[in-house]
Amino acid sequence: MARLLLKNAIQESRLFRDRALISWVVMLVLSLVLLYRLFDLQINQQRHYELLSRDNWLKRVPIAPTRGLIFDRNGRVLAENRPTYTLEVIPEKIEDLDLLIERLRRFISISDSDIKRFERYRKQKRRFDRVPLRFKLSLEEVARISVRNHEFEGVHISDTLTRYYPHGALAAHAIGYVGRMNETELKNLETPGNYRATHYIGKIGVEKTYEDELHGKIGWQQVETNVRGRTLRVLSREAPTPGKNLSLSLDLQLQSFVEKQLQNKRSALVAIEPSTGNVLALASMPSYDPNKFVHGIKVKDYHELLYSPDRPLFNRAIRGQYPPGSTVKAFVGLAGLEHGLRTATDKTYCRGWYQLKGHKHRYRDWKKTGHGSVNFYQAVEQSCDVYFYRLAQELGINNLSHFLHKFGFGHRVGIDIPGEASGLMPDKAWKRKRYRKPWYPGETLIAGIGQGYTLATPLQLAVATAALSKRGKIYRPRLAFSWLANRNYLGASHVIETPVPAPIEIKSPKYWDDAIRSMVEVVHGRRGTARKQAKGLQYKMAGKTGTAQVVGIKQDAKYDADKLDKRHWDHALFVAFAPVENPKIAVAVIVENGGSGSSTAAPLARNVVDYYLTEVLPVNERIGSPSKKDKNAVVAPES
Repeated sequence: MARLLLKNAIQESRLFRDRALISWVVMLVLSLVLLYRLFDLQINQQRHYELLSRDNWLKRVPIAPTRGLIFDRNGRVLAENRPTYTLEVIPEKIEDLDLLIERLRRFISISDSDIKRFERYRKQKRRFDRVPLRFKLSLEEVARISVRNHEFEGVHISDTLTRYYPHGALAAHAIGYVGRMNETELKNLETPGNYRATHYIGKIGVEKTYEDELHGKIGWQQVETNVRGRTLRVLSREAPTPGKNLSLSLDLQLQSFVEKQLQNKRSALVAIEPSTGNVLALASMPSYDPNKFVHGIKVKDYHELLYSPDRPLFNRAIRGQYPPGSTVKAFVGLAGLEHGLRTATDKTYCRGWYQLKGHKHRYRDWKKTGHGSVNFYQAVEQSCDVYFYRLAQELGINNLSHFLHKFGFGHRVGIDIPGEASGLMPDKAWKRKRYRKPWYPGETLIAGIGQGYTLATPLQLAVATAALSKRGKIYRPRLAFSWLANRNYLGASHVIETPVPAPIEIKSPKYWDDAIRSMVEVVHGRRGTARKQAKGLQYKMAGKTGTAQVVGIKQDAKYDADKLDKRHWDHALFVAFAPVENPKIAVAVIVENGGSGSSTAAPLARNVVDYYLTEVLPVNERIGSPSKKDKNAVVAPES
């Protein structure tokens, strides 16, 4: 009978030993893991957790720099900073944002657009950053939230300085405005950390061009807080660097006068100091109030501006592209002299129309009966189209285009605000590339009187006129003049230098005299198209009228403004500079659908030139006493 084995001591001993060994190995591994974790926490991540611990009661808070102020050339404030209150939220400390907003709405108004903007900003910030929920809190709203601050964890009210434009719409297209940053602007920032404490950035005008200098450099302060995040005391502080104060070349007194002259007209005027390129006035009418954009313009207000038929947001002075019309005739005549096609006294017979050989089409002169025999001076004085039809044909479009290009036509002249249009000075290659068609001789003729494809901005016309007045010295126009040490002009200032291009070279200096004389005859000549503007002048002014067609007129049809919608009337233009002997101001003005340049644009330009020379210039530089102005002139108030 087999023996029954109830216990195997050897096997049990071996099993116990194996299990004990496994247990010891597991315990050893776990101990090593625990030791490694302790080492990692105490040594490797010691700094990280120390900062987290300190962050419970110590905060590093960014400090926004004060934005630099903007002044006119005489120290009058154009853009300043005013205190406002903003409600900010730290998302990390909010468990239920919807509930928080509903609670806040019991004490202050929070619109749906505020919430949408908050959500947009929250995507741009880190969870522990402050995100603005409501801007421009009233003092009453600040008081309501402040007394209940303990009920709203993660909610703060900050007092900040925001941009304010004390003169409203005055010079808005030149100064521009600041507004809240969008995601695209934030991504394109070279130093996004410098905007940790602000939500504003220059959008257009000099505010955008000189954003880096005006903004300044961010500062920091380390504060001690309680468990609710309330600041108890400031432990250390690194002061921000304020933005630089900027002085513009604009004269506020002249700018005010200009805009009052242009009011109720779709128009633009640019006034330049010929000897420097400094912009004295830059106006585009109608204008708009930039203060509406600083804190976010209302949808209704924005739509009114955006869809207005008068386009107040459109900067006509630098972006408006118009046929320059007869304002280019002195330049075309100068091109004829330079290419040796005729002298200033050579005459061309005008019978009232011009015809290309072998063609039936007649290119009409504005004077139906013609001007008879006219030389260069008389052709500009009386604005004879036939003289310039023939001269343009002899020059050819490429020579004409190349010569006018030297004066700034057909390309950006480089003013220091964004958005400048290039205009258009066509040639054969341009048309072939643009339309894939050949250039026709008739197109050269109408280019010779500033029509057809030719386009220019008021800024380009002012720059070209200033260059002609200085006999070929062409300066890049600029608005920024100097960086100021302080707003009271007591400290040193740094003048912003602009490189001066090489002068426009021509074969004989006499050609400059001829071109200038032709423009003097426009104002002071017996048959000058702007001769009415010479009445009462105490100095010599050179100018040129221009009328640009908006709609075409058939071959035998007669232009009748009364039968056209007013927005189809011709544009009125005028360019001028004075005094002729020592030019101190050059002006270009356009009035959209203003009709005749001599009756609409010329009086405006004359009033502006007269006002500047007799009332705005320093007393020792003024020319005589204020002369009798047009009875419709508007005098600017004291600035």
